[in-house]
Amino acid sequence: MLIYLASNSTSEEIDISVPPEQFSGDLPGTSRFDPEILVTVDEAASGMGTAFAINKSGRWLTARHVVDSCNVTALRFGRFKVLPVNVQNSEKSDLAILTGKIKQTPIRSDLYSKRRIGEHGFFIGYPQGKSGEVIGRLLGRGNMKIRGRYRTDEGVLAWAELGRSRGLQGSLGGLSGGPVLDSDGEVIGVVSAESPRRGRIYTVAPKNMTDFIRENSKYEATDIDANNYGLRADEFRRNRQIVQVICIAS
Repeated sequence: MLIYLASNSTSEEIDISVPPEQFSGDLPGTSRFDPEILVTVDEAASGMGTAFAINKSGRWLTARHVVDSCNVTALRFGRFKVLPVNVQNSEKSDLAILTGKIKQTPIRSDLYSKRRIGEHGFFIGYPQGKSGEVIGRLLGRGNMKIRGRYRTDEGVLAWAELGRSRGLQGSLGGLSGGPVLDSDGEVIGVVSAESPRRGRIYTVAPKNMTDFIRENSKYEATDIDANNYGLRADEFRRNRQIVQVICIAS
């Protein structure tokens, strides 16, 4: 079963084979032979997701399917502070910019370096509406076909889940829109969908993010690995660089 990682949207389409796990080396470029990942976006409903700061001017990035049907969209800062934001959806990718009054130091990105099959990725956000994080291993590329309340075709990266924060079981719904970080602590993708049966997570490919992320901050990233990713995730949330998205639909 393939489902979107926002708690307001699920799907039931097909997860076709991903590249063999034993493959290693540089991540190949896109190809017409990349496996297809079919996703159906359900009717509008209220829900939650994740967003992260991309510049110092109050701009945040999330997944389009988290916010595209909301009457009201807001970011949650801590237990009691909620900030309404404006939404700008991408027409070509599962991405959306949120603009609000709260300004925050962004997380540095690395959208141009070559990726390696087998490298670790660290997924941080609010799965099931609570603080949580996941570690995965890069498998290869895919072509995600979104159908339903809107249609897009785009390249994604496929990851095999290796572990998750203690007590986090079942669906990762609510992690959508959260960043995936490489071992240098830099953003290399945005969480878009999961296949729970196969233990797969799919993220928007770096090249699809370059038009949306136009500023690289001077923030110095800190290395992240399998031993410290929980502490680093807590730091990002505590510093309010990664926050929860609230969607209120009609």
